Amino acid sequence: MIKLISIAAIADNNAIGKNNDLVWHLPDDFKRFKALTSGHYIILGRKTFESFPKPLPHRTHVIITRQNDYKAENHLVVNSLNEAIAAIPKNEEKAFIIGGGEIYKQAMSRVDELEITHVNTTVEGDAFFPEIDLKLWKVANEEFHPKDERHQFSFTYKTYLRR
Repeated sequence: MIKLISIAAIADNNAIGKNNDLVWHLPDDFKRFKALTSGHYIILGRKTFESFPKPLPHRTHVIITRQNDYKAENHLVVNSLNEAIAAIPKNEEKAFIIGGGEIYKQAMSRVDELEITHVNTTVEGDAFFPEIDLKLWKVANEEFHPKDERHQFSFTYKTYLRR
């Protein structure tokens, strides 16, 4: 059985983006995202895919869109979260949900783990991560990262496991 993991950086108000872009630049969070997701399938919405300057290397993209004629060369294109999950080979041990807000919301009841970077700020956003209900999730690991010359905000990596 494939372990499904949602991975996101979220503000104190659960904002994850605005105008189809990230709302901060956190180099260490990017490194962690790359380390965790490289070599795996990533499930994402079309708008999130289109927000990248180029596809993310060393990952197989499964793009969810309602557009029946959408083409993304060398990537899997599906019309629903169920199709995205079904498209992942059974021998894969895990796959990552990487956004956007609507895909996170649809996946919340299906994921086994959350890899969340809690960014210590409130920002204006138009895309949000769903509320994390601590009755359903427990923190298995956390690591604080202070604000520094390369990071505008302090943040905490937290791994949540379903109770």
